[in-house]
Order: sequence, then C-alpha cells, then structure tokens
Amino acid sequence: MTQHRTSGPGFSKARADRALQFISALTHTKDRWAGKDFEPRPWQTSIIAELFGRMRADDSSRRSYRTCYIEIPRKNGKSELAAAFALYGLVGDRVIGAEVYSAAADRDQAALVFNVAAQMVRNDARLSGRLKILDSQKRIVDHSTGSFYRAISAEAYSKHGFNASMVIYDELHAAPDRELWDVLSTSMGTRAEPTMIAITTAGFDRHSICWEQHDYAQKILDGTVTDPTFYPVIYAAPENADWLDEEVWRKANPALEDFRDIDEMRSLANKAKEIPALQNTFRRLYLNQWTEQAERWIDMTAWVRCDGPANWLQLRESLKGQPCFAALDLSSRTDLTALSLVFEDEAADTMTVVPFFWVPEEGAEKRGRTDRVPYPQWIRDGLITATPGNVVDQGFIREDINRLAKEYQIRELAFDPWNASKLSLELQGDGIQVAEMRQGFRDLSEPTKHLGALVTGSKLRHGGHPVLRWMASNMVVRQDPNGNLAPDKSKVTERIDGIVSTIMAISVALRNDSVEPSYQVLVYGGKH
Repeated sequence: MTQHRTSGPGFSKARADRALQFISALTHTKDRWAGKDFEPRPWQTSIIAELFGRMRADDSSRRSYRTCYIEIPRKNGKSELAAAFALYGLVGDRVIGAEVYSAAADRDQAALVFNVAAQMVRNDARLSGRLKILDSQKRIVDHSTGSFYRAISAEAYSKHGFNASMVIYDELHAAPDRELWDVLSTSMGTRAEPTMIAITTAGFDRHSICWEQHDYAQKILDGTVTDPTFYPVIYAAPENADWLDEEVWRKANPALEDFRDIDEMRSLANKAKEIPALQNTFRRLYLNQWTEQAERWIDMTAWVRCDGPANWLQLRESLKGQPCFAALDLSSRTDLTALSLVFEDEAADTMTVVPFFWVPEEGAEKRGRTDRVPYPQWIRDGLITATPGNVVDQGFIREDINRLAKEYQIRELAFDPWNASKLSLELQGDGIQVAEMRQGFRDLSEPTKHLGALVTGSKLRHGGHPVLRWMASNMVVRQDPNGNLAPDKSKVTERIDGIVSTIMAISVALRNDSVEPSYQVLVYGGKH
C-alpha cells in the first residue's frame, strides 16, 4: 500500500497548495454529488500534494515526478480525479502551449474522462469563460495560452506531432499494446515538467505495459528500487487476503462508505460466492488484485483439490482397459491439438480425465515463446507429443488415437466438424465410433456447467497434469441471455484446448448416461 509523503526535504507546500486549491474549486458532475465542490478527501489530497509538490533534489524549481502510477479499485472516483488532473495540466499548471492528453484503449473509454472534464468546465463560470469545448473533437482549448486538452484512444490516433506536457492514461490495463503509451511518453522530451499519469484498476495480462508499470511501482513501494522520478500509488488487497472480509474491502477501497457504496460490493460478493466465474471479477475490479484471466471460470484452488491421490501417469496406467468417452479439439495448422478421455465412476460419483496433447515438432520452441509456456520441456517430460513437420500431422494423430483405442475402450469420440471432418471419417473407417459436436451453447452448455460442478465438488480427477492445469487457469466462458455457458476462445490469450476437449467428452458421457448426474461433494485425500 502506498505511503504518502506531504512534507520533508524537497517538498514545496506552495506548489502543492496551488494544485489543491485549483482542484478543490472544481465540481463533481454525477449523481447526488453533481455540482458540489470537489473537496478532495484526505487520501486524494495526499496524492495531489505529493505529485505536484515534490521537487527535484538538484533543481528545486522543477517537480520530481515524471511518472505517476495510480492503481485503485472501481467506484473510487477515478474518472473525476483523472479529469481534475487534465484540467490542472491545461490551466492550473501555468504552462504556455500545454498539450494535455487523456488516453484510453478505445473511443468510449477515452470519452469518459473528457466528458467529466467538459462538464467540470461548464459548471465553472471562470473556466467556461476562458476555455472552448469542442465536443466533436473531444478537445478543450485555452486560446489565452495556446494550450489544449484532447482525449485520444489507442484504436485511432496520429503517431506524429505530439509534444505532450501531461498525459493521463485511463484504465491502462485495457491497453491493447504499449504503442500509444510509448508514443506519448517519448513525446515529452522538450518539456520542463512532463507528467505521465496512469490511473487504472488491476488487470490480468502479465505481459502488458500495465503490468510492467505495476511491477515497477511495487518494487519502489517494497524498497527494492529507488526512483525519485516515479510516484507509485497502489490501493489493493493482499494476494492471500480473504476476499469476503469487509475489513479487507475497506483497506483496498479508500472511498468505501464515503462516496463508494458498500451495499453494491456486498451484492456482487454474494453472487461471486455462488458463481466461481464472478470471483475474479470481484477480486480484480473491487479489490484491485491481479488475476490470471479477466473472467477466470475455474477456481484454481478447487482445481488443485482435484489432483487426487494418483498423479497423471498413474491414472493413465490404472485406467487402461476401462471404458471411456473421448473428444478431440484439432488445431487448424500449427497450434496445439488436444484429446481428452473421460472415465466415469458411478459408485464414487466422479469423473476422471486423461488428456493427450500434440504440437508440430518444428516451431515448438517458437510456439512456446508465443504462448509463454515451456513446450520443449513438456515434450521431453512426455506431457506433449511432438508430431513431424511444421504443421499438425493428422496422420500421426490418427495413428496415436488408434493406439489409444486399443489401450482404452473408447465408446464414442466427439469432434468439431469445422476442421476435423477428414480425420473423423478416417477414424470411423478404423472402427471408432465418432460424433459431430459443434462449439455452441446447445452442445456445450450442460457439460460446461457439469465440469464446473465437478471441480467445485472435488469430483473430478485429473492427476495434476501440468498442461491441463495451465489451460484450466486460462479458461474463460461466454454466456447468453438465458444463462447458457460455453468456452470462449476469443477472450483468452493463451490455450484452453484441453479444457474444451474435456467439456466435449463430458458432453458425450452425459448424453450416453441413463441417470441424471449427482452433485454430492467428495473430497480426495493425499498430498497435492
């Protein structure tokens, strides 16, 4: 958590007061606060005073901080504070020819801060008489100083001509890449007091510009890095904190029970207790914790509890000769192919999944760098099979499936007809019973929910297979208005093929069952 300093050597009370007086004179723009004076809360006052009042050790006339990273949960007044910064950079900072930008990932997000800033100007007779608002251009102009403020998005901006004096990047975690951040930050070279401000909630992509800034900010807070030009502000719950503890909520949300409503948090927390897919949403947006996916569907603590007493190799051996249902998620050309065998134990009311994976041998190392996982090591460990060549070898996979059909009693194999029609016909000719399964809600909703119930109830056995675990942590679902669920590959940056094939295999198993599945909890023992 941030430690604010607003005194001591190098602190200019006069410069801090100038910023505080300007921002305090602005007004709020929404709901019951609309039209009322901004009146920064103590925690906001600390941020404003430190950011604009801390001066350089070697030049007391210039501000110390060039970059400020503010990470704070939703509904803590982020947009209003960002708009106040933008107007201070335009008018209060007394810069001739100032260029102030509020940046965001897309047009709609970029418009949020601009709309607040524009309304703040309209609410203030002094500012509205001095500044011209150009709504169509998302621009506010100060002709008296030749300065302007402009909202821009990462999806539509000119790469040339920026000479930014201040930048406020809103929701940096949503940035599609680092390009706009780099373009704006490197445009400040001629400015005496450039200020780059990121104000964001936590994200989930740990290969992003936001994570880079978060990680650097955390190192400064931890004392492992010293950088007098970078001001870190992070309000977040500790990673191992109880996400249902309201005291944890209060520490992560400085505005809670002030202008941030606790009842809304309670409502979502209650839903998240029942719907695992919402837990990451709650933790990331309301507790500011970095999660593994935007809407991770599988609770990984529950997944680990399903390791069971036998590891994946022991499961693979112990189930030979047993009946099972299978599904194949065949890659198009160079990606991973996954086959899942699902075994039912009606007496124990459990299911066991035994996965198999293939990847083209040529390019496996490059593919590992792209997917950010150790494919070469997994191949050496027998977790993945490398097929000859640089594209998926369907003939090789066909031979392997036929071999597996001799080792296990595959009653039926499901496949997506989109790109596996040829292979499925060949497998059918080999004597394996196959069935088409399209990737829509109709075929996948029930088994997707069933998998969730199996994991939550510790009734799935997977033996801790590392590749399948990685895919489980990546799993994201889509939902239709009727509450149907299906895996959503469009929202994940990493592989979920093994979970998709598992869901397909469960679908075949459920379709062949004559009794409805039970959801009684069964807890496995043993080390994990």
